[in-house]
Amino acid sequence: MEKKQITNWFIRFIKGVFIALGFILPGVSGGVLAAILGLYERMLSFMAHIRQNFKRDFAFFLPVGLGGIAGIILLSRPLEFLLVSYKAIVLWGFAGAIVGTLPALFKESAKKGRSYRDWIMFGVTAVVGGLFLYNMTAIFGQMPINFFSWLLAGALIALGVIVPGLSPSNFLLYLGLFDPMLAGFKRADMGVFIPIAVGAMVTLISFSKVMSYLLQHFYSLVYHFILAIVVVSTVLIVIAPVADYSGFNMTSVLVSAILFVLGIVVGYWMSGLEKKYK
Repeated sequence: MEKKQITNWFIRFIKGVFIALGFILPGVSGGVLAAILGLYERMLSFMAHIRQNFKRDFAFFLPVGLGGIAGIILLSRPLEFLLVSYKAIVLWGFAGAIVGTLPALFKESAKKGRSYRDWIMFGVTAVVGGLFLYNMTAIFGQMPINFFSWLLAGALIALGVIVPGLSPSNFLLYLGLFDPMLAGFKRADMGVFIPIAVGAMVTLISFSKVMSYLLQHFYSLVYHFILAIVVVSTVLIVIAPVADYSGFNMTSVLVSAILFVLGIVVGYWMSGLEKKYK
């Protein structure tokens, strides 16, 4: 029995390593990977009813959490190198991955019908949200890198687990938090890890019930809001100055186009896996 428990603990640790991909790769949702690995439903139940069977569920998810931390540290180094050396090209690949998930998200938004109110929500959110995000730096200045910005990063990462199909990394990229977050993860910097973990846990615990209520009563409106934000933020991450096009040449354009198409294929494939395993 003890050997079996150790084996199961190690399997959950490995699952945590894979789920970490959804925390730091744009176009990949942590919730999708959790569903594929058979952890999504139990995780949502644990978050929504955290006081019920707390000791049992905490012990179950402890190796998953440790695996997630290990995965983030291991994956951050190569991803940081790519973003430093080939940022614009890599961002086009990320944008393709997000675009590949849009057909599934569009279909999901009509799961309970689609009305003119939903299209109004999409249009207003796209225009107002797009203008706000595009001018956010001009309005508020450059987002500082501090404890509170890491709390926000943790909250966004948690939303990628709670909200079906949502990848938070494109928001982090546009807010200028993605690169320093990766650098902090690579160094195993507790000044980055701890506030992100706190922001994520608070959001997971509090927002899971809120999201459940919103989806139960305003399903289509919520999804059209999400769809608009995803579309707008994806466009914005490939616009200068987020993507640095200095030194771009025809080879860069060609590689970017290839990665964009490959990203679409991977994103579409991941959406198919979500539909199969959710």
